[in-house]
Amino acid sequence: MSRPVVAIVGRPNVGKSTLFNTLAGDKISIVQDTPGVTRDRIYADVSWLNYNFTIVDTGGIEPESNDIILKSMREQAEIAIATADVIMFITDVRQGLVDADGKVADMLRRSGKPVVLVVNKVDSFDKFMPDVYEFYNLGIGDPMPISAASQLGLGDMLDEVVKYFPDSATEEEEDDRPRVAIIGKPNVGKSSIINKLLGEDRVIVSDIAGTTRDAIDTTIKRNGTEYVFIDTAGLRRKNKIKEEIERYSIIRTVSAVERCNVAVLVIDAVEGITDQDTKIAGIAHERGKGMIIVVNKWDAIEKDDKTMNKFTNDIRQKLSYMPYAELLFVSAATGQRLPKLFETIDAVIENHSLRIGTGVVNEIMAEAVALNQPPSDKGKRLRLYYITQVSVKPPTFVIFVNDKELMHFSYTRYIENKIREAFGFRGTPLRFIIRERKEKE
Repeated sequence: MSRPVVAIVGRPNVGKSTLFNTLAGDKISIVQDTPGVTRDRIYADVSWLNYNFTIVDTGGIEPESNDIILKSMREQAEIAIATADVIMFITDVRQGLVDADGKVADMLRRSGKPVVLVVNKVDSFDKFMPDVYEFYNLGIGDPMPISAASQLGLGDMLDEVVKYFPDSATEEEEDDRPRVAIIGKPNVGKSSIINKLLGEDRVIVSDIAGTTRDAIDTTIKRNGTEYVFIDTAGLRRKNKIKEEIERYSIIRTVSAVERCNVAVLVIDAVEGITDQDTKIAGIAHERGKGMIIVVNKWDAIEKDDKTMNKFTNDIRQKLSYMPYAELLFVSAATGQRLPKLFETIDAVIENHSLRIGTGVVNEIMAEAVALNQPPSDKGKRLRLYYITQVSVKPPTFVIFVNDKELMHFSYTRYIENKIREAFGFRGTPLRFIIRERKEKE
């Protein structure tokens, strides 16, 4: 089941980032008193009761601003609204109801999405409740009074938000077709790859960055197997503001990655791997998805016998946190090596669901420990008692040890490498949970 996406929207400076940080439990968003300071797109995974969902913090909407940054923030907020399952519309009790709130409310009403109206900065319910009632005039439901800074009223607000989540994602769960998200920056050729695989121009392709406006699902049948390709959007219009390009891409990527088994990160060979590519790849890595890196437009660069090696090393260095990712060099224009993409997807999906018997994985660990003694600290040595695989998608292992503090990241990585040497697991991350067990047990 994919996580619902909740967008936090509203005018600049009503406390969206403060609310976001409170819910995310971390200071992720920049918070300042200057309107329009949240320009770095931010998302975080949140749990409330039995619900897990993703919140997206948007830039403030200035409904009629010609300022280029505010205008583009409005555009990206519109993208977030289009992507979201539920919208939290934040207003400010201290500023009261202003014209711009009405214009934002109109925009949200047109979206047809469920909206939870939140009145922020209500630090005292007794004092501010008469002012909260004014927001009924927006005509989009009951205002929920909260104070993000003082953490008041958040439970009631979240109860209201989760009411709008689908009861279950049974339809998606029953659909066992491989789901592949094509992710990457705008204009790297994501839609062109799908069109070439499909053999028809199903997805709009243009040289303007981001002409794919919405995430589009395309079914492609090959050798009797149906694959669902999820194409992610770039920008809505040509826009040169770098932060905004990143912001659109990432909002779309989060919701597409939630729904996939395998993420295919498309990189432009002419441009090479960029910081934004590493951010987008990180979303799939954090969520434990299978990963394939596709270098597109390989036909468009001059090559010698060292080009592919140089490219490979550069990608491996910048994406050092995912050495497991499969790597392909293709051309959507000529179709070069594209058929190999299906074979790679099949292999990655198989590895993502691979289970190893407990006896076998304990033998691998025992051998690894014999070859390389576990670390010790102040005379106490780490002891590894037992390892077992507890789940798949991604493959997850629990290791029982005598002292968690002694299990350094580097030794966990060493055990991981030994498991990979034996079983490959190419294209999929592995997760390790370290548990303490007393010697007597």
